[in-house]
Amino acid sequence: MTTPIVLIAGGSRGIGAATARLAAARGFDVAVNYHHAEGAAAEVVAAVEAAGQRAIAVQGDMARDADVARVFATVDRRLGALSHLVYSSGITGAPSRLEAVDTDTLRKVLDLNVLGALLCVRAAVPRLSAARGGAGGAIVLLSSAAATLGSAGEYVWYAASKGAIDTMTLGLSRELASDRIRVNAVAPGLIATEIHGPGRLERLAPGVPAGRAGTAEEVAEAIVFLLSDAASYITGTVLRVAGGR
Repeated sequence: MTTPIVLIAGGSRGIGAATARLAAARGFDVAVNYHHAEGAAAEVVAAVEAAGQRAIAVQGDMARDADVARVFATVDRRLGALSHLVYSSGITGAPSRLEAVDTDTLRKVLDLNVLGALLCVRAAVPRLSAARGGAGGAIVLLSSAAATLGSAGEYVWYAASKGAIDTMTLGLSRELASDRIRVNAVAPGLIATEIHGPGRLERLAPGVPAGRAGTAEEVAEAIVFLLSDAASYITGTVLRVAGGR
């Protein structure tokens, strides 16, 4: 049986790192993409290898064409034929009302959160597509509960970027079904990762029906399920992991 190979864009921290560790425990070899956090990526690679799977760390800015091409080529060369993709790269920018945010922040958020996802899926399709000699596979994109909550007064632009992910998931799932590529998204709610500014988790957690923030590991369970053959008839779905929020 061929070992599945997953590339996790933004795999060095938070949800991406938890997904890498869980995927390894479920039998995946893992390519961990990172932008700046080389040390954190190395720790994730060590954890994957400790679980008995192969792993590499590959630096690259997923908002840049050249970096995306290099990252995918490195996976081809060092691990083999890619079978799965998780797009977990994403930033919010500093919280504010829209009229107070600078254009550079808007461009950076939209470039990484939206354009980066499109670039990575575009690179993955020729590798996975059964119509092009691949074995098919699965793609999971990271959306957010913000896509339906709106993030008023904090991150309207971030929420908009995740709304784009939801639309992308629906369109790509239909476009790629005949290629035997499933495309789904996971929409985390309030999750205890370093993406949040000081005090934000404590301020918002009481408003979550479940009464607490979630963990990166809880989100990873949903992601790895959607990657797995257990989800073989699930595509075009945005799975909310938000404690009822």
